[in-house]
Amino acid sequence: MTVLVDSIGFGIILPVMPELIMELTGVELSASAVYGGWLAFSFALVQFFCAPILGNLSDRFGRRPVLLFCLLAFGIDYIIMGSARSMAWLFAGRLVSGIAGASFTPAYACIADISPPDKRAQNFGLVGAAFGFGFIAGPAIGGLLGALGPRAPFFAAATLALLNFAFGYFALPETLRPESRRAFDLKRANPLGTLLQMRKYPAVLGIAGAVFLWQLSHQVLPSTWAYFTMYRFGWSEAAVGASLAFAGAALVIGQGVLARRLIPALGGERRAAVVGLLTGAAAYVGYATATAGWMVYAWMLTWFVVCLAYPSMNALMSRQIPPSAQGELQGGVASIYSLSSIVGPPIMTQLFGYFSSSRAPFRFPGAAFAASALMALGSVTLLMLTESIVPAASIAPVDTE
Repeated sequence: MTVLVDSIGFGIILPVMPELIMELTGVELSASAVYGGWLAFSFALVQFFCAPILGNLSDRFGRRPVLLFCLLAFGIDYIIMGSARSMAWLFAGRLVSGIAGASFTPAYACIADISPPDKRAQNFGLVGAAFGFGFIAGPAIGGLLGALGPRAPFFAAATLALLNFAFGYFALPETLRPESRRAFDLKRANPLGTLLQMRKYPAVLGIAGAVFLWQLSHQVLPSTWAYFTMYRFGWSEAAVGASLAFAGAALVIGQGVLARRLIPALGGERRAAVVGLLTGAAAYVGYATATAGWMVYAWMLTWFVVCLAYPSMNALMSRQIPPSAQGELQGGVASIYSLSSIVGPPIMTQLFGYFSSSRAPFRFPGAAFAASALMALGSVTLLMLTESIVPAASIAPVDTE
């Protein structure tokens, strides 16, 4: 519920962000996109550094207080942004949201605390489904509220976040037992420190590399999808929005329903991850070479299977980590995603821009998707080279370092 409400709140503001930027700066839509890109960059950069801190704090003080802090910070962030009188206010709000946006770090750690190892991938899939559903409902609600003005969705999102804080305060129990906690160590509570700490678990480092390549390939969708489909098929904004809603629905069904059945049917997390990654690589090739809009929709159906990749790899890593370091692990995973969000969009948009221009030796607007396919294949390769998973029973129950 927490992840669902958070993602709805985040999605609510997306349709009106360009209008608010134009109101504050007086620039045209094309120039407002530049400001929007820097806002996204600042969000991802702060989240990259803060996610490991929140994960480590949750290993020390428990999941509940850290998660409640994130929810309260989200509410404050949306109030700041809705009251913005200059771009500085928006950037301040994005910095706060970069901190609070790591709420899925303790959320995933909660799931790891209460799930037996053989059920973690399926339950991680439920969290992914909540994200997907939120990003279907959020933009739709934001678009409707935008009729009241560009600031209305921000205050609606603030209300939603604060109600979620109240719900969590009364309904969320602590999931980390006192005997499973460990001391907070600043050397471990940063992206580099987290990865260095993971050296104790060689399989985790290999899978983390596979996760990074997969997340990097996935950045092609938010960064170039609208531009690519408008350029290639002449789609309108409404058509682009409908396609994203379709993809979100596939994500919800895949991670929320099918994952619980397909992962055991495929023989466990490792095979499910490989199948998901290979299917994703094929889908990216399909997008890159599609010549009609209906082909894109046909390839989007593969996301019922593609969505197995991330929760399966997350569960594989979780099996290697003791209970006292689950928050640290999820903080590291969040930082990997944030790093891909920093690096990926410039790569993807530059590939699209170059191969769609007259400067290119040949026109290939799907070049970014082709690059994503290669990254997905690289992810499969890393996963296959990773050492066999150590049985969960052999993991020490408590890390007191």
